[in-house]
Amino acid sequence: MYVKVNERDNVGVVIKDYKKGEDIGDGILALEDIPQAHKVALKNIRKGEEVIRYGVVLGYAINDIPKGTWINEFSLELPKSPSLDDLENECCKNIIYNLPKPIRQTFMGFKNPNGGYAGTRNILAIHTTVQCVTGVLNVAVKKIKEEILPKYPNVDDVVAINHAYGCGVAINALEARVPIRTLKNLISNPNFGGEIMVISLGCEKLTVDKLLDEKDNNKDNVIILQEKHGFKDMINSIIEMAEIKLACLNKRHREELPLSELCIGMQCGGSDAFSGVSANPSAGYASDMLVSAGATVMFSEVTEVRDGVHHIAKRCLEETTCKKLATEMRWYDNYLASAEVDRSANPTPGNKKGGLSNIVEKAMGSIAKSGSAPIVEVLSPAEKPTKHGLIYAATPASDIVCGPCQLASGITLQVFMTGRGTPYSLAAAPVVKVCSRNDLKLMWDDLIDINCGEIITGSKTIEEKGVELFNYILDVASGKKTLAEGYGLANDLCIFNPAPIT
Repeated sequence: MYVKVNERDNVGVVIKDYKKGEDIGDGILALEDIPQAHKVALKNIRKGEEVIRYGVVLGYAINDIPKGTWINEFSLELPKSPSLDDLENECCKNIIYNLPKPIRQTFMGFKNPNGGYAGTRNILAIHTTVQCVTGVLNVAVKKIKEEILPKYPNVDDVVAINHAYGCGVAINALEARVPIRTLKNLISNPNFGGEIMVISLGCEKLTVDKLLDEKDNNKDNVIILQEKHGFKDMINSIIEMAEIKLACLNKRHREELPLSELCIGMQCGGSDAFSGVSANPSAGYASDMLVSAGATVMFSEVTEVRDGVHHIAKRCLEETTCKKLATEMRWYDNYLASAEVDRSANPTPGNKKGGLSNIVEKAMGSIAKSGSAPIVEVLSPAEKPTKHGLIYAATPASDIVCGPCQLASGITLQVFMTGRGTPYSLAAAPVVKVCSRNDLKLMWDDLIDINCGEIITGSKTIEEKGVELFNYILDVASGKKTLAEGYGLANDLCIFNPAPIT
């Protein structure tokens, strides 16, 4: 058996391993061993002809491909990138307002004292200006979590916002605005309840005034380690300030809030060829329901949108949004070109082992997680949104870089689709894990929250899994722990820094 997405497709994705000579379906015999999730030619394809999946050209056949042949990364010549010229002319050509009706309109969240999106968690975040303070802060946080946090039951966690930026960098370089904006905006993430706590060394280039407004840059919120008398004074100072902040956060309680106060992120990692037909479309259906209910949903990953950029442009509500989309795509093209690579550097060995031949195929599956809602805004990396609805947040595709960018843009929960499997998670927001195939759920039953492999085998529909995911998202937003949260899993924050290191 195989999965065919579009009537134009001349390839299908096999749902299990096939041996040479086996009947794959419709009288197609495997001419060689074909691994699960990889493509098989459904007809004879001549050298130079188009290889089509999702109704789009994945590439051109390097050699003749007889029907029944295994098609992989060695079979295709990559097509040129879609042009970004006059992208605004595509604006509003595919606007869909008839979205799935939401079955819930509220969630139990933490009201934001500063207005805007609400929190799904109540966390004390301790921010840093430079990597040099990480060791001291980690010792303090361990002590706080063991000895102080139990006294404040309404606070979910204490999280150190450590990073590798802050000194030895070209702080005035044009693109230094990206990491600085990221770290500045992280401070106001709704999951942190408006409480500010920053640890500085005292001699770094990323000075506190670059992260905090003048009214917040004071001794109530900032500790400078070079002003302390040794290690014990540093630790005690951090603990004393943390306890004051914890007491404030402990006064917060969950309350019923409209979904217009919820902001979530969509991301995929460790994708396979099933991701674009099971996990990502289910996430897209859930996204449409959330947007229909007034929530804000962000999807990202520039290289995994680049080859589908015209499909995205058609869903933009305004010409200025299309222009911003083109600007972000062009910036990233130049960023890659400066290192003498292009978007073909994106697919990983695991992606290819999972049946994804090239970045075009990966991108077309990736954008399925955005659903079909109109796109109201495009953001630069770590930029804050100004609108509610479906938003494209331009970030690198790397999981551990995309996550912090989305957190800085204000998400308070992330939905993460995977086909190959990755234990990736965030400390500052819950991450819902969604897998594309049954085998991965069986393998990682204690890490995967939602299994969309049932779509591949035909026992569930995209709509059914989308509704299941929608409900699970709102349950997690309301306090239910994800499986990863239960284990305390979290990746280090990797801040996107395209500027020079000196």
